[in-house]
Amino acid sequence: MDNEKAHDRHELIAFKVGDQEFCVDIMNVREIRGWTATTPIPHAPPYVVGVINLRGTVLPVLDLAGRLGKEAVTPSHRHAIIVVQDEGRMTGLLVEAVSDIVTVGDEMIHPTPEVSDKEGSMFITGIVTLEGRMISLLSLAAVLPAKQVKAA
Repeated sequence: MDNEKAHDRHELIAFKVGDQEFCVDIMNVREIRGWTATTPIPHAPPYVVGVINLRGTVLPVLDLAGRLGKEAVTPSHRHAIIVVQDEGRMTGLLVEAVSDIVTVGDEMIHPTPEVSDKEGSMFITGIVTLEGRMISLLSLAAVLPAKQVKAA
């Protein structure tokens, strides 16, 4: 029975974008690094900050605030880049700060309420309630659409 209970636990990395908290599955996170200046890409979507060289790999960096329809940020040394991988695509997500690592059970992940437009809610797969916090569970598949990342 204990082994079954272990399967409904999720380890998530929580981070801040503006005044909101988001999280992704820790299994999708390759590393967390401080802000590094990027090389801009001509004609890239506005939320693509640019690219960085990550140990020989050219990695696109997305301004997560801009990608989520919020006001784009001006990166500083206080920001972080979360390097994520989803379906073979590696991308850096510019966030304001990494909050912590949380372990939650299935019962703590609630469906996303249908209050926003379809485009806005496609980025969120659920809401995690934890110790008075409400953390939006991010869909990396939606944030990192293959066509748009390749376009960068």
